[in-house]
Amino acid sequence: MTGNRTGVWLVGARGSVATTAVAGAAALRAGVLPPTGLVTALPDFAGIDLPALDDLVFGGHDVVVSHPAKRAELLTRAGVLPSGVAGLVVDDLIAADAEVRPGAHADAPDPQWAVVERLAADISDFRRRNGLRRVLVVNVAATEPPVVPHAAHADWSALEVELGRGVVLPPSSLYACAAFLAGCGFVDFTPSTGARLPALHQLAVERGAPYAGSDGKTGETLVKSVLASLFTRRALRVRSWSGTNLLGGGDGANLADADRAAAKAASKAVVLERLLGHPVEGGVHIHHVEDLGEWKTAWDHIGFEGFLGVRMTMQFTWQGCDSALAAPLVLDLARLLCLADGGGPVPELGFFFKDPLGVVEHGLEAQYAALVRWARR
Repeated sequence: MTGNRTGVWLVGARGSVATTAVAGAAALRAGVLPPTGLVTALPDFAGIDLPALDDLVFGGHDVVVSHPAKRAELLTRAGVLPSGVAGLVVDDLIAADAEVRPGAHADAPDPQWAVVERLAADISDFRRRNGLRRVLVVNVAATEPPVVPHAAHADWSALEVELGRGVVLPPSSLYACAAFLAGCGFVDFTPSTGARLPALHQLAVERGAPYAGSDGKTGETLVKSVLASLFTRRALRVRSWSGTNLLGGGDGANLADADRAAAKAASKAVVLERLLGHPVEGGVHIHHVEDLGEWKTAWDHIGFEGFLGVRMTMQFTWQGCDSALAAPLVLDLARLLCLADGGGPVPELGFFFKDPLGVVEHGLEAQYAALVRWARR
């Protein structure tokens, strides 16, 4: 074990977000790009004992096979990686890809306990071979449908038995379970079930493993968390809030599935009800537009009521590249989770999520203030 060397184990390691995170960390280490979008590079976090970007070592799990240089080339053509960067970081991408191991398939015939043991062994072996002080597991894989409740989800001892008998958990929860068994922290950047089961919470506390999530707040919901506070502070009653999301790439194709889209929409809806204090008509509608590639567009229409009941509206459009928005937050979360003491959820990391675990505060400024206080304590 050497200094502050920290492993970042990415679930979905060959996807766009993971590849952009690895390439971005390499580009920042080389000094060829500024740390735009990296929260931990802000002055409020100066002097905190976080692992440096030079200390981060990448690996992960994935169910697909692809060549890292080819993925970087595709991301460059899509405008995610700046021209010329891919050539500078290709060695880093190849080194990270060499640490990627086969992931967990939802329909794998093996007993799930055997799958969990294999995943946990991969993580432990990664830590041992690279002489790492710690490893943080970050799930950036595709969104899953909601899990069907099972009695064993409530208690770890019962779940441990059930994992040897038949299929009980979705892949995201298998990865969380493996992380905790390996004594590692876990971050769920997706709205999938992940660690959000009482049985896995018990395991995390027992093993002293911190966890955070869920569903990274990168675009439309980030704007909502600011605008909703504006309406409440000015005593303006929001009557409806409708959003239309147009997504390309793998994320869009994945969310073309109605069950997966429902999980995403539910996560996006949490912030409004919590901040406004009441439900509103509207909802989020998600559409796959293959032509958009790595980019997404969100259009929101807000109906609100002012003094004397006067009805008014507001609209905004958000266009962005989800991988470029998510990747720096993945690096932030991996670095910040190193500060956590003991096992269980870390509510102070709620600043980064649409549906944060262990906290009900959704106002962005309040979340940021809590994050800084916790990091500097």
